[in-house]
Amino acid sequence: MYGKAELAGDLRFVGLPDLFQILGGNNNTGILRITSQYAPTPGLIYFINGNPVDASCGPLIGLDAIYALFGWTEGKFEFHQQAVQVQRMVNNSRMEIILDALRMLDDGIIKKVGPPSPGEVSVVQTISERDALPVIKGPLVNYMYIIDEEEFRDGERIVVEGAHGNWIWVILEGEVKITRQTSNGPMIIARLGEGSTIGTLRCLAWREHIRSATATAVGNVQLGVLDTEHLVEEYARLTSQFRELLLSMDARLGKITDTAVELFMKENKAHGLIGDKKVVINDGLFTITEGEAYVVRLTPQGYLSLLTLKKDDVFGYAPFMDIGHELRCGSVIASKDLQINRLDTDSLRKEYDRLSPVFKGFIENVATCVTLTTRLVGKAD
Repeated sequence: MYGKAELAGDLRFVGLPDLFQILGGNNNTGILRITSQYAPTPGLIYFINGNPVDASCGPLIGLDAIYALFGWTEGKFEFHQQAVQVQRMVNNSRMEIILDALRMLDDGIIKKVGPPSPGEVSVVQTISERDALPVIKGPLVNYMYIIDEEEFRDGERIVVEGAHGNWIWVILEGEVKITRQTSNGPMIIARLGEGSTIGTLRCLAWREHIRSATATAVGNVQLGVLDTEHLVEEYARLTSQFRELLLSMDARLGKITDTAVELFMKENKAHGLIGDKKVVINDGLFTITEGEAYVVRLTPQGYLSLLTLKKDDVFGYAPFMDIGHELRCGSVIASKDLQINRLDTDSLRKEYDRLSPVFKGFIENVATCVTLTTRLVGKAD
């Protein structure tokens, strides 16, 4: 059943969170097989285009099986790239699964499977502390798109919030901390690792723009300067609808970050928005032609407004990529004067499939940051 593994290793050195990001960033299809001397049977996770669609771990299947496998602290893994023909049982995004699993591990909901190690602090426990964030990693770096390399020492600022610039980097080695300045001091909004990009999709539309956050090296960091001219040319070949989708996603990241900062400073009071609004059914992908819509999340205190969508913004479900919220992280509500146009997802998917790996990785990084920052909003509320 299994041939030679395309990727193999030890869970003590490459954990399941990192494996999810590696396989997701490279859009791999196949089966991840995990074995441990402390478990009677192997665990299996099925991936299609980088997304987990089903899993088994003893008697558990689907999402429950994936969560259980996050508790395996010792074992071996093998990824076999092959066609997968299973029914989709998992609809959560990769980052959602990682964040939920780390929280459940920290809360003791997920049973740890491995040797007792008194006095040892596990990687999972370290990155799931309330004041920390998991490191976002991207796909394997394609050096064809790198035109130069730069090194930064621990504490050096790579990008400064409020400054102008249009450079886009990919992290080759090390970790970069992304912060926003607030009246309560700097707020950490993301930690980026190897394969992640520093820069926004707006860099491709407007060559000179104001940086929205500060990027600081954590330890020694090596960056690759991406060939921006190549990316701009690729962006220019896209249809206006696809460019609209990308800019709307990029705007979401800025808006959800603003909401996280407001809650960090305890300034957001936007609950109970439903009133005369209606919930928009997200059975497709739409662009707003008139009016406004609100991405909201249900909390014990009522509906929390995550961000406002306006003319030319896009919302709904894109089956070929995660735009960050719908359908899992939030709902869309709107007033009666909202007018929308349905987008052709089949055509957009074909455009997406033609993109270079580095461009796809760029989009994936932005979408992941949207999901992660939304979780920050949930914690701060």
